[in-house]
Amino acid sequence: MKKVSIFLAPGFEEVEALTPIDLLRRAGAQVTIVSIGEEKTVTGSHQIAIGADVLFDEMDFSEQDLFILPGGQPGTNNLKACDRLRALLEDADRKGKLLAAICAAPTVFGDMGLLKGKKATCYPGCEDGLTGAEYLTERVVTDKTITTSRGVGTAISFALSLIEQLFGKEKSEEIRRSIIYGH
Repeated sequence: MKKVSIFLAPGFEEVEALTPIDLLRRAGAQVTIVSIGEEKTVTGSHQIAIGADVLFDEMDFSEQDLFILPGGQPGTNNLKACDRLRALLEDADRKGKLLAAICAAPTVFGDMGLLKGKKATCYPGCEDGLTGAEYLTERVVTDKTITTSRGVGTAISFALSLIEQLFGKEKSEEIRRSIIYGH
């Protein structure tokens, strides 16, 4: 079973978190919603409260295959300020695990130097935060083990890309058809 962690910080963008959670679970991934704060209930940027499965310090990340950062503000800044999360992402990157971020959240990877020499995308206006990356305007950009995407309107494409990386094109197409997305 593929294991995924998605990190919620106060002020996260709800659609960018819930879309990959939902679609990855439909595909068969074990998705753990992780609060980087002190409480399991995390309120998003549009005042929607989501219950996390676990607090960051309670989670064993050693067997996770994919780590996802939703965007939103101040959620992205809160993710960026979390030293424990940064250390985890650096370790995961060194080990070649999959990392993904959407909207403003790719700037977390940029701030950490993880995008140097890679292609990436983000929410328009956040390009300066993609330090060292070649900025593209595609909906979803994957360069080696790092996937980035642009925002709420690209959340389904982002999730389907992650499903394809974990489970293959056939499973991604199956989920795409089941939610009547595209074509």
